[in-house]
Amino acid sequence: MIQIYHNQRCGKSRNCLLVLKESNKEIEIINYLNTPPTAAELTTLLQKLNLTPIELVRQKEAIWIENFKGKTLTENEIIQAMVENPILIERPIVVNGDKAIVGRDLDKVIPFI
Repeated sequence: MIQIYHNQRCGKSRNCLLVLKESNKEIEIINYLNTPPTAAELTTLLQKLNLTPIELVRQKEAIWIENFKGKTLTENEIIQAMVENPILIERPIVVNGDKAIVGRDLDKVIPFI
């Protein structure tokens, strides 16, 4: 089953979801703004993405700029910031087994699934 961490207000996320639906594969939609991942789930996602926590942060979000920009944070503190403020998580994230990608580029999503 393919999972998508989806934000319905994001055009790139909606486009990615459409591609997934057109693939006729079984999809689990995770509305991560309503059901944020735990720190443990986010850590697992980061491993599947092969990213560091800061690489998954939307650093242009107002919450990041106002509360975190310019501060020296540990990886755990960055993860906690994303757990407490899920809008900071880059989107959409597509998970296929033990691998994941940020699905902003649809040309990468299609071969991934």
